Amino acid sequence: MIDVNDQALELAAKELGTTSKKDTVNAALEFVAERRRRIEQVLSDPLGFGVGPDIGDPDIMRKARR
Repeated sequence: MIDVNDQALELAAKELGTTSKKDTVNAALEFVAERRRRIEQVLSDPLGFGVGPDIGDPDIMRKARR
C-alpha cells in the first residue's frame, strides 16, 4: 500500500485513458520505462544527434539546410 497524490493520479488517468488507480499507476510506470529505453537508444547512437562524418562536409550540410 502506498500514499499517492490523488490530483496527479487523476490527471495521469485522464492523460493515459485509464479508469482504475492500479491501471493508472502501471500505465504511468510503463510510460516512464519506455521513455527511458528510447532515451538510452538515442544516447547510444553516435549519429542520433547529427554528429557523424557528414557534419564536417560543407556540401552535404549546405544541402541539408534546404
